[in-house]
Amino acid sequence: MTLQHPADRGGVGRGKFERFAESVSTVTSSPAFFVFCLALVSFTVAVHIAGIATEWLLLAGDSMTAVTLLLLALLKNSELRAERAIQRKLDAIAAALLEAQEGAPGKAHENLRDVIRMEEEL
Repeated sequence: MTLQHPADRGGVGRGKFERFAESVSTVTSSPAFFVFCLALVSFTVAVHIAGIATEWLLLAGDSMTAVTLLLLALLKNSELRAERAIQRKLDAIAAALLEAQEGAPGKAHENLRDVIRMEEEL
């Protein structure tokens, strides 16, 4: 386990968690997941209105809490990866523009080509 920023973890490819987070991000942005969340909220409201046993109230509340915490962790991971990718692209563009202004393309132009497709690696 590492405590580094997702974009700084190194390696050519993405790790298991990054691939998992990307897959789950795709699922959670689907209409089917929205329907699942709507059903979970409806279940919670129905349990409260019906006055069913406390165990069901706890199950409904715990389920919503678990889904919320998992989504929060995945959302933060996606946010950090996107933020870092954008910053690296901006840095590469600025360096390439400076090189172009000086008249001699070099390392910055190569770096710019590398970071253009960076979000696929993160």
